[in-house]
Order: sequence, then C-alpha cells, then structure tokens
Amino acid sequence: MIKLKVIEERKCPKCKSAVNQRNTGFNKSGTQRCACKNCGITYTLNAKTRGYSEGVRRIAIREYYSGVSGRGVGKINRMNKANVYNLIKKPDTVWISQETEYSIFELDKLHWFINQKKPLDLRQSSYIMTMISRNPRQIVGFDVDNSILSSAIQAIVDSTEPAKYYCTDGLRGYLDVDFLGGHIYNTLDKSDTHYVASINSDLRHYIPILARKSKCFARSPETKRAVLAVFIDAYNKFGEAKSRWRIPVKHKSATPNKNLCKFKELPFSHLDFL
Repeated sequence: MIKLKVIEERKCPKCKSAVNQRNTGFNKSGTQRCACKNCGITYTLNAKTRGYSEGVRRIAIREYYSGVSGRGVGKINRMNKANVYNLIKKPDTVWISQETEYSIFELDKLHWFINQKKPLDLRQSSYIMTMISRNPRQIVGFDVDNSILSSAIQAIVDSTEPAKYYCTDGLRGYLDVDFLGGHIYNTLDKSDTHYVASINSDLRHYIPILARKSKCFARSPETKRAVLAVFIDAYNKFGEAKSRWRIPVKHKSATPNKNLCKFKELPFSHLDFL
C-alpha cells in the first residue's frame, strides 16, 4: 500500500484537508494540478495570476472612448474583445464630483437599438436618459431602459444634489416627476436643452455602439483625400508584408489527389502600418 505524502502546500481549498491529496498532472502553464480524495474536487497548486497591466488597461479604455471599436482595441493591444468590454463595465472611477454646487440641470433622451438594428422585426428600441449640468459641463445622472418611464427619470433626479432649475423638452413623462427645484418645461423648441443635446451627440461620437453612420464626416475633400492616402499607403504595406510572411503549410488531411494547404497566422494587422 502506497502511503500518500502530507504536504502543507498541498491542501484542499474546500475541505481544508492535507491528507489524501494526489497529483493529477500539469495545466497548460506548467502549474501542478491536484485532486482531493475526500471531497473529490480538483484544484491548482500555487495558481498563477494572469491579467493585463494597468498601463495596457488605461490605453485600451482611452482608445475605446476615442472612437475605436471593441474589436479594434482588441486587435491593437492583442486582447480579447470580451476583455475590452469587461474593462469598460468596471465602475472603478468616480465620475461625479461630490463637492460641486449645481444651479441648472438639463434632461433629454437618446434613442437607439439593442440586439440588432436591422431587420426591423428583430431590433428592440432602447433609450438613454441623461441629466447634465450647465456649469460645470458634466453628466450628473443617466439610466438605460427600453421605454421612457417617469419612475426612471425620478430616480435620476433623486440620485444627485438638487439644482435650482431643471430644463426639459415637451415630453409628457416629465410632468409626473417631482423635481427638487423649478421646472422649465419647453414644449416649443430645444432652446433650453441644447447643452444636453450636444453632450448626447458626443456620446454617439465617442462610444462606438451608439455611433450613427452619418455622425462622422469630413469637413472638406482635402481632408478625405489625405485620410485615404494615409490608409491606402499603410494597407499596401500590409499586403506586401502579408505576402512575404504567409508560407503555405501542408494540411494533415491532404491526399495525393487533393493538396490542401493552410497559412500561418499573421502576427500583425494593417493597423501596425499606420
């Protein structure tokens, strides 16, 4: 009968037992895997922590809010697209100053779609309600919902310090909201909500999932020509480098009558040549 060793490091994380522990090989990173005979779980001995550095995370977030898509940020920094969106979702920064005194708030909605934009029978309407302050120009509250409800607007109003005046457009849902200050209800035009409309336009510009096709445009033909010239030059260099790098590799399933070949994966993209 083989007597199992009792090692202090080899301890089950579930039942905390140091006996009846056995090795079960190594994982892909070369770390020892162990199994507990008492509770039956498998665990990693001295697991290695893997993650992106703080500098890479800050660069990825800055690129995303500069207009680069999540997939593009992943290709530039060699990250998974899901990891990019997980970085964006983490509320690790305080984005509202708690010591600022506000005088005028503006509220407005931003309409877009979730699931799919087209075809029409699959898309689902989604609304972003934003509340901004005129001075300083900040977003002090927001919410996302599939419809415009007075209860959601009320929650945004109650989430921050009260202001002297609240400016809105002619949406009827604002009439059921208990504002903490004066309510300027403009049903004629957008003259009292032009600041929040401008900030909502910035959201569409800097956040790729809210961008419209007609949002980004060139100011002159010369600008468009210069941008195309830079991109085409980089793209041609990428094609030349790709033709030199890609060497056909014979596939395992190739037969004498069928010569199946695959190519080595490229370690670069056309963004590296810009």
